[in-house]
Amino acid sequence: MPAAIGQELVALLPRLRRFALVLCRSPALADDLVQGACERALANADTWEPGTRFDAWVFRILRNHWIDQLRRSKAEGMTEDVTEQKQIIGDSGEGPVLSRLLLAEVQRAIDAMPQEQREVLVLVCVEELAYREAAEVLGVPIGTVMSRLARARKRLVEMTEAA
Repeated sequence: MPAAIGQELVALLPRLRRFALVLCRSPALADDLVQGACERALANADTWEPGTRFDAWVFRILRNHWIDQLRRSKAEGMTEDVTEQKQIIGDSGEGPVLSRLLLAEVQRAIDAMPQEQREVLVLVCVEELAYREAAEVLGVPIGTVMSRLARARKRLVEMTEAA
């Protein structure tokens, strides 16, 4: 079973890193979070229940690992802003530039959201978890996920239309 879980983890790495970036906003710290979450998943492989969503189980491990790190370091904020990264790859034409501007606008709007709304938005809209699965990852009732998501979507529309 650990070999199968290892293969599942490898396939999940890009999604885990994306979620870790949402949590910590630092590429280096995101990589550390993903590594720690993978180590925990492998060490606790016997606790995963076959038939349940593996990705939701690992996302929960990743989020709990992040919370543990915050508690341990008692950090009061993020150390690096993703929006300040200058590593842009691709065509230098107008289309990609406009797309990047829009993406940066959306990223700023998401960054301005409370942490609870950001987490729900990414888990449901980006990672495509069901509300129930997102609720399990976050450890909150499904109604809380629904209300946070509704507020996040409304705020995202308001902030991107105003800009």
